[in-house]
Amino acid sequence: MSILVIDEDAVTVKHVECQQNHLIVTLSGGQEIRTPLWYYPRLLNATPDQRNHYEIMPMGIHWPDVDEDLSIQGLLQGIKAPGAINPL
Repeated sequence: MSILVIDEDAVTVKHVECQQNHLIVTLSGGQEIRTPLWYYPRLLNATPDQRNHYEIMPMGIHWPDVDEDLSIQGLLQGIKAPGAINPL
């Protein structure tokens, strides 16, 4: 079992984009984390306006309209939200 160690000072969220099927998070170093939107049912079921209303926090992202919080560490590890079901 490996442990992911993150330098919190070097990794911060710079940009967030919710596309029709994906969440794309750009980090301060230019890296992109791209995950299927179905990983996060609250975002999947949100309206485009709700998805676009987010707050960048020190350790992740918060969507106040849908009460969703995603950490940078969880995104990097590919952790799905409880209840996430692959539609395929």
